[in-house]
Amino acid sequence: MREVYELDVYRLAEELSDMVWDDFDHWSEKAQRTVGYQVIRSADSIAANLAEGYGRYSSKDKANFYRYSRGSFEETKCWLRKASRRNLIAKENVNAYKAIIDELGPKLNAFIRSTLK
Repeated sequence: MREVYELDVYRLAEELSDMVWDDFDHWSEKAQRTVGYQVIRSADSIAANLAEGYGRYSSKDKANFYRYSRGSFEETKCWLRKASRRNLIAKENVNAYKAIIDELGPKLNAFIRSTLK
């Protein structure tokens, strides 16, 4: 069995959370305390729940954690939309976030579906 960190879906989740982490340092204290900590937690939770589910034995357990990951993904998108509207994310980074999100969403859905088979 492959390691979780070798999976594309996990790699993308890590890439997304690392981008958020790096951007956070450029935000004001107000932005960090409101949007920042929330988006870091939700973005980190995507990969964390994938890893926890990957380590579970039953398909039902695995799928449950993968669904949590999907919820964290949606929450992260919400916070990133707010950060973008509030001009916390540089314009050139918005497209980079969008590219990762557009790839991660379908892969996450497919990964969840594959677990249920």
